Amino acid sequence: MINPNVSVDCVVFGFDGQRLNALLIEQEDLGQDHRFALPGDHLQDEESLDEAASRVLKELTGLTGLYLRQCGAFGDPNRVSNTNDLPWLRTHRSNPEARVITIAYYALVKMEDFNPSASGFAKRVFWADAYDVPALAFDHNDIFNRALGTLRKALKDMQVGFKLLPEKFTLTQMQSVHEVILRTTFDKRNFRKKVINDNWVIPLEEKQTGVYHKPARLYRWSNKA
Repeated sequence: MINPNVSVDCVVFGFDGQRLNALLIEQEDLGQDHRFALPGDHLQDEESLDEAASRVLKELTGLTGLYLRQCGAFGDPNRVSNTNDLPWLRTHRSNPEARVITIAYYALVKMEDFNPSASGFAKRVFWADAYDVPALAFDHNDIFNRALGTLRKALKDMQVGFKLLPEKFTLTQMQSVHEVILRTTFDKRNFRKKVINDNWVIPLEEKQTGVYHKPARLYRWSNKA
């Protein structure tokens, strides 16, 4: 049975080596042009919140095995009462007037490792620049902003960056991830000194291959990460 009063919504962040992106769906429009949203749906009675988040992503985007973390709950009594949202709700929900509390999750992926595909009520699934997200259904822009803030905090604490990098990486690649997500620039020497002295990375006796510049040393994340 579907719980009509509880849902999960997921913000999937993807890094392509240069830019931070967010995975969005285009819902069936019902006469509305380009109705965009985060992947989300109602909880089923027999599943946990984490299970629901994984199921929803699989059903709407085809993605599985993601690094998922909760980043907040949204329970404004009017969060699903916007008149622009009512046509879709009346078509896809048995009780469109019901109050819905949603639990937000964020996920991190290396875009090269995943190939999302739309299904269910997702007409289309696509990557959007995380810093140029369009207007979304319901309160999904608020959910997105919360997820981005949570991601930035976790990144500052060195808790999530390893999910966006290859198993073996250069310190330049690592610094790039932090600069793109935090929207700042770090002094190269100070950044490297910090991550090495704090034991976040382990140097390998390997260097890059197949590059036109001088090969850089490779590292991997320590168990501390």
